[in-house]
Amino acid sequence: MNDTEIQAASSSPTLKLYGYWRSSAAYRVRIALNLKGLAFENLPVHLVKDGGQQHSVVYKTLNPQELVPLLIDGQERISQSLAILEYLEEVFPLPALLPDDPADRARVRSLAMHIACDLHPLNNLRVLQYLSGPLGVEDEAKQQWIQHWIATGLTGVEQGLAAFDGKLSLGRRPGYLEACLIPQVYNARRFSCDLSAYPRILQMTEQCETLDAFAKAAPEVQPDAQ
Repeated sequence: MNDTEIQAASSSPTLKLYGYWRSSAAYRVRIALNLKGLAFENLPVHLVKDGGQQHSVVYKTLNPQELVPLLIDGQERISQSLAILEYLEEVFPLPALLPDDPADRARVRSLAMHIACDLHPLNNLRVLQYLSGPLGVEDEAKQQWIQHWIATGLTGVEQGLAAFDGKLSLGRRPGYLEACLIPQVYNARRFSCDLSAYPRILQMTEQCETLDAFAKAAPEVQPDAQ
């Protein structure tokens, strides 16, 4: 999406999501929107083409953080995937993505934040670009970096999922937690990580991946997929 297209899209009053097909953070939001049954306009921002379209003047005006995703709801602009999930939960409360019980909600948020704030950023595109570029890290060493931090993060998630006893975070339904977990599993597979040590993660992933909300959010079916 070039500057003209970004500017035209931003003037439309519909609910819309600026993202990138392989962005884990945008993937989370697509899942959440689908789980809530919310129609949205999917607006690609290519993170590599043209030096990274997120750095364009027009997009920086919309989101000074120069990141995806960005959700626009009328006059509201919300960046950061977890902030967007919280916004969706408050503005469109049904169906809920979080449990009713405060302790259960905290447990879900804790695991989701571990994924989104501790695990994912260490393997984010701009981090990997910095490793390869200014720091001159070789591909083999970069792969070791990726696999190390994914394994470290998923180990904590695997242990945390014991509290759910094989069920989804909302019992029979997926929600906030699964919206964060499934994109991270996708990343782990993309980087050839061994997931055999995480049976709870794999079980939860298997329960979700065939559901429409997740299938329609998958990177390969997005309009900008390559």
